[in-house]
Amino acid sequence: MNSQNEMSLTFESRSSGESFARSAVASFITYLDPTVSEINDIKTAVSEAVTNCVVHAYRDTIGKIYLNVKIFDQNMVEIKIRDKGCGMENIKQAMEPLYTTAPEDERSGLGFTLMQSFTDSVKVRSKIGKGTTVILKKRLSPRV
Repeated sequence: MNSQNEMSLTFESRSSGESFARSAVASFITYLDPTVSEINDIKTAVSEAVTNCVVHAYRDTIGKIYLNVKIFDQNMVEIKIRDKGCGMENIKQAMEPLYTTAPEDERSGLGFTLMQSFTDSVKVRSKIGKGTTVILKKRLSPRV
């Protein structure tokens, strides 16, 4: 697949970054003329990924979140959300519904489940002490 356009952003892991990231991604893909449902799906998935960085990766510290969005042929959108936080020991366990590393914060543990529900694919790479990368892909419906 050929990349048609790309955007990269870096921002601090503050809760305000979640709405910033959602809006930035939604704005970037507007020239593909996505449906309202497609925009909402992507915004929800991005929100969950960024929230994971804020809540889990950096815990009680502030770090950087790296966001990269690429648009490929045939309306394929790829979104990478990366942190340099604590990393995950067991990705499979972290992706299980209701699993959370922050039960004291009354977290539902549905972040990855939501990401999977609203995108075509979710890939996760992580190393303890080095951080985590979440790659979300979604093909938007073609416009006539």
